[in-house]
Amino acid sequence: MEFLDEDVAVLQITERELKPGGAGIPVSEKNKKEYIERMVKWRIERGVAQQTESLVRGFYEVNVVDVRLVSVFDARELELVIAGTAEIDLADWRNNTEYRGGYHDGHIVVRWFWAAVERFNNEQRLRLLQFVTGTSSIPYEGFASLRGSNGPRRFCVEKWGKITSLPRAHTCFNRLDLPPYPSFSMLYEKLVTAVEETSTFGLE
Repeated sequence: MEFLDEDVAVLQITERELKPGGAGIPVSEKNKKEYIERMVKWRIERGVAQQTESLVRGFYEVNVVDVRLVSVFDARELELVIAGTAEIDLADWRNNTEYRGGYHDGHIVVRWFWAAVERFNNEQRLRLLQFVTGTSSIPYEGFASLRGSNGPRRFCVEKWGKITSLPRAHTCFNRLDLPPYPSFSMLYEKLVTAVEETSTFGLE
């Protein structure tokens, strides 16, 4: 933004190529998905790029820990190592969860979901939280203060998909899309697989 005087501001538009030569490539149905993925990646990274670079530079310059020791962790594990673990208050989590798509607190699939979460150990619960929200950190004030990409956003479980699908997460919205599995054992198996074996999220 350029300021001309105290009362008038002129917005300056700057174009950025999302890939080399991108300015000369029109968006079409054929490349729309790639465009959206690159745009989302750029929007997410631009807000934290400088902070991330400073953190990484400081991490290596100060020799907080030997780089070879850190390289064995994936991003989720490293967050748990740095942030530590906290005991999750299941009652607080459940009391501050909303439901969509026909699910409600008494729905059998939702009851199975919470039974599965109760069966999880604390590390698995933190991984579930990280899978859905993008972080394993719990706000100091509890789950009522959970935040999404654009402000306060409660944990949400939404009915979605076919029973052959794995649950999926929308980290910007703290939402778990949970198919209406016909049994507790199937729900438990699919939930564990999604949380432990995947790192994907849905885009809206």
